[in-house]
Amino acid sequence: MLWFTVWTGLVLGTLVGAFFLARDLWRKARALAEELGRAAEVFGELSVQATALAEAAEALEAARAARDPFADPVVARRARAEVRHRTEQRRAGREERRQATAESWRRFTH
Repeated sequence: MLWFTVWTGLVLGTLVGAFFLARDLWRKARALAEELGRAAEVFGELSVQATALAEAAEALEAARAARDPFADPVVARRARAEVRHRTEQRRAGREERRQATAESWRRFTH
């Protein structure tokens, strides 16, 4: 009779352990399926963004081809003049900031 209760306890313990193991496995499988669903959504968004970036790159390449400096000298001169103007503006702004900083240093040290 003793062996019958030992074996019954072992079998019941194994069944309880198998139940908890199966429940844990089922929960992990459901969580994996949810994550795979989210990953599919993100991949879909990523493919849309990649398509948009590819179109933007093609448009940029077309714009670069259209800005050929040897195609129209008038357009090239105008573009160079705009770049020079912006450069001069930045240079003047830097000089003003430098002078203001130097003046504040002079007031502080004298």
